[in-house]
Amino acid sequence: MAQLNVNIDHVATIRQARMVDEPDPVWAAVECQLAGANGITMHLREDRRHIQDRDVQLVQQTTGVILNLEMAMAEPMVRFAVKLKPDQVTLVPEKRQELTTEGGLDCVKNKRRLTAVTERMRRAGIPVSAFIVPQVDQVTAASDAGCEAVELHTGAYANARSQRQIAQCLRQLEKARDLGWDSGLIVHAGHGLNYRNIGPVAQIEGLADFNIGHSIVARSIFVGIRQATREMIDLIDKFGQW
Repeated sequence: MAQLNVNIDHVATIRQARMVDEPDPVWAAVECQLAGANGITMHLREDRRHIQDRDVQLVQQTTGVILNLEMAMAEPMVRFAVKLKPDQVTLVPEKRQELTTEGGLDCVKNKRRLTAVTERMRRAGIPVSAFIVPQVDQVTAASDAGCEAVELHTGAYANARSQRQIAQCLRQLEKARDLGWDSGLIVHAGHGLNYRNIGPVAQIEGLADFNIGHSIVARSIFVGIRQATREMIDLIDKFGQW
């Protein structure tokens, strides 16, 4: 059954809006752990617009769950990860102008760099996942580059407006999952998932983890992040009865 990694980036977004010390994403991470989250996902962006280096370091030191560090393949980020040694690195594309990560990492176009980064992470003992759109060539390229896992971008599914589009997106996710399995990859999923649309994706057999952030942080304004996390876990458990 799939498990939940909570992305706490937007706790830091609220803090950085005033450049103060609250709300504390480290405290949020502990609350998510107490709610039963499998892990914490943090995107340390090159521009440091939300999560800061110290946040990642303290979450690693103070929680007992998986730390999934999202990052670009830029050299300074690679050096940071090799020194930190998180439980997993997820390589993502990154643009300064974007509000959030747009699309997946192009593993075909960036295969040489991806292979080099993955090898450096392997030498440091860090498993690597690539955040990709659910396409055959991307799954294959990620596997060929040495990734241990892929995270399937669920944005197209989340933005689908008709039942036909939704069904098509779910078939694409299932096809990418099958190829990932055949390639020996662990398969995760995330992006745009919320309390209203998690059900059909949670019903896809064999997805290891869901990385969900914005919806949980938004819900936490009204009920607190521990309860918001628990509610999402309950939905994943409810629909993930394979």
